[in-house]
Amino acid sequence: MGDNALILGQRLGEWCGHGPVLEEDIALTNIALDLIGQARMVYQKVGALENGARTEDDVAFLRDANEFYNVLLVEMENGDFAHTIARQFYFSAFQVPFLERLAGSSDEFLRDFAFKSIKEARYHLKHATQWVLRLGDGTSESHDRMQLAINTLWEYTGELFMTDDVDLEMASLTGIHLEDIHQMWLTHVRQTLEEATLDMPDESTWMQSGGKQGVHTEHLGYILTDMQWLQRAYPGAEW
Repeated sequence: MGDNALILGQRLGEWCGHGPVLEEDIALTNIALDLIGQARMVYQKVGALENGARTEDDVAFLRDANEFYNVLLVEMENGDFAHTIARQFYFSAFQVPFLERLAGSSDEFLRDFAFKSIKEARYHLKHATQWVLRLGDGTSESHDRMQLAINTLWEYTGELFMTDDVDLEMASLTGIHLEDIHQMWLTHVRQTLEEATLDMPDESTWMQSGGKQGVHTEHLGYILTDMQWLQRAYPGAEW
């Protein structure tokens, strides 16, 4: 959860000062801040579980790419505005039902994390969904760009629902099963694309994977270079 939020937040932060209009520049930056805040909550918990052996900064800035376990989707390049929206749409449509289920966990931290994050995630999904509709059912140019983004990023969505040992342990502790989340995700995506006059990609498409096991694209290395250089150049530096 923490790595997904941090890497996507870092990606969205790249739009700061470069948004297509001022309102969207601010909106994307605020979504980035929400996600980085979620990552901080997780990394602070990691530090507590390790009895202070690592701080949240250590977890974020002193790991190499193979020690990050975010899905590949969130590390994909921003591309044009349609690609950024498609990536956010796909991720938020997963995060909202996931957090809604997590809010029922018996674990106090997971429950508190879900309650804190769910309001943000619902806004993120609403924002992305509205833009998919606006671009898909807009001009021929916006329609084509949105369709291209939806198609291009589709092969990275399957990993959200691929179950590994961590997911199985999560299911045993929280009752959250990714196949259930997948059905809710598909319903929202299908309904939105239909309303936006966009074609649903082929659900049998082969899906990329590896991020949840620490195997990433070259994009993550560039992200970490930008994100970590100050901490690595000046170890222990603080504002």
